[in-house]
Amino acid sequence: MSIKFGTDGWRAVIAKDYTFENLKQVALATGKHFLAHPNIENGVCVGYDTRFMSRQFAEYVAEIFSSLGIKVFLSNSFLPTPAVSLFVKKRRLAGGAMITASHNPPFYNGFKVKADYGGSAHPEQIAEIEKLLPTVDKTQSVQKNSALIELADLKSFYLDALKAELDLDAIRNANLKIGHNAMFGAGQGVVKTLLGDCVREYHCAVNPTFDGINPEPIPNYLQDYFPVFKAEKLDVAILNDGDADRVAMLNEKGEYVDSHKIFAVILKYLVEEKKMTGDVARTYALTQVIDKLCQKHNLPCHNLPIGFKHVGKLMTTNNVLMGGEESGGIGVTAHLPERDGVYVGLLVLEIIAKRRKTLSELVEELYDEFGFFAYDRIDAHLTEDEKRRAIERASRGDFKDVAGYKVIRFENLDGYKYFFEGGWLLIRPSGTEPVLRLYCEADSEAKVKAALAFARSLAKD
Repeated sequence: MSIKFGTDGWRAVIAKDYTFENLKQVALATGKHFLAHPNIENGVCVGYDTRFMSRQFAEYVAEIFSSLGIKVFLSNSFLPTPAVSLFVKKRRLAGGAMITASHNPPFYNGFKVKADYGGSAHPEQIAEIEKLLPTVDKTQSVQKNSALIELADLKSFYLDALKAELDLDAIRNANLKIGHNAMFGAGQGVVKTLLGDCVREYHCAVNPTFDGINPEPIPNYLQDYFPVFKAEKLDVAILNDGDADRVAMLNEKGEYVDSHKIFAVILKYLVEEKKMTGDVARTYALTQVIDKLCQKHNLPCHNLPIGFKHVGKLMTTNNVLMGGEESGGIGVTAHLPERDGVYVGLLVLEIIAKRRKTLSELVEELYDEFGFFAYDRIDAHLTEDEKRRAIERASRGDFKDVAGYKVIRFENLDGYKYFFEGGWLLIRPSGTEPVLRLYCEADSEAKVKAALAFARSLAKD
C-alpha cells in the first residue's frame, strides 16, 4: 500500500493496511527523522490509546526506535494524546509518537507524530517523514535494545500539569454534579481523578469496539448518553473522543454544546476576564462568531485550512492566544500548542465556577451579543461516483442560491464554501475517511437543515 499521512497522522484499517509490517516502515522513517533532531540525546516518548492492540503496537514502535539507538520513554498505560505532547515539551525530547486513530471507527488504528514543541508535527515535518518512507528497508531485522526503553508514568505527569494550571478547587467548591463520557477512550479516569466524587463517569471502561460507534463526541454517537445525563440530574458534562484531544459538552438542560460555542466562551473569558491578548487561529469550518469576537477586541484572526496541524503550526510560530477547529479540537497556547479535550473541558468548568453562570447562560451571552447561531455537520457516505458528482458541482462556485437563500460569495480555501443570507455551507472530502463532509452554520436551525439537504442532493443524478 501507499502510506499517506492525513490531516493528523497515518490511519488505516487494522489487519488490512495497519499491520506490523507497515507500522515498521512508518516507525523507521519517523525514527530516522528524529535522529536528525538536536535534542535526540534526550530521547523520544511513545504513548497509546484504548484501541485494539494499541499497547502492542506501541511496544513495537518503542523497540524499533531503540534499535536505531534512540532512548525511548514508553507509557506504562493508555493516556490522552495531549499527555504525550506535554511530556515531549516539558522533558525537551526530540519528539513523540502516539498510537491512536482518534475518532475513527473501531476497526482503525493510527500513528500520530508529536514534535519537540509539544504539538502535532508541522506539515513540512510530515512531508520529510513521507520522503523517508521509500528509503526504509522493511526487511531489515529489528534488534530491540531493552536498555534504551524506559516505562514511564506519562499519565501522572499530565495530571500534575493539569492540577498546576487549572483552579480545580473552584470547580469542586461550585458543588456541580459533573458527567464525563470518555466514549471508551483514553481520557477515561482523568476527570474523576482530578475532581473526585462530584464526577459521574460514563463509558469509562476499556472496550476496543466502542460499542460499535465512532468515538467522536457528536450527537449521532451520544444518543445513549442523553437519557443517562437527565436521569442522574447532572449540571454539566464533558465529552471526549477516543484519544481525548477533542471535546464537546452538555449544559445543565442536557443540551449538546458544540466546539464552536465552547471556543467562543473560552475566548471571551480569556480576553474579557483574564485580559489576555494574542492572535487567534481558526480553521475554515469554525463559527464566524470567532471573527466577530476578534474584531471587537482587535485580535488578529487567522483563517486556515481544515486540520489542526495548520492551527498547531501557527501556535508555534506566532503569538497565538488560542486556536481551534470545528470538530472539537481546541488549544490554549499557554497550556500546549495542541488540542486537549480534557484541559478544555475543565477550563469551561472553571469558567462556570468563577463566573457563577451555567453553561447555557454563558452561551446565551454569545447569542445576546452576536445573534443566534446554529451548526450541524453531516458525514455523507457516498459511492465514488456520487462523491465525484457532488464535488464537481460544488467546485464550480456558480450556485445562485443555497436551498432558496441567496448566495453572497464563494470561497475555496479548503473545500467549497458558499456564504448565503444568514449563514454558510462548506462541502469538503474528508482527509481521513472515505466520506464527504458537509458543514453548515446559520441563524436558524431550519436554515441549517435546508442547506445540508441541498448539499446532499448534489450527489444525485
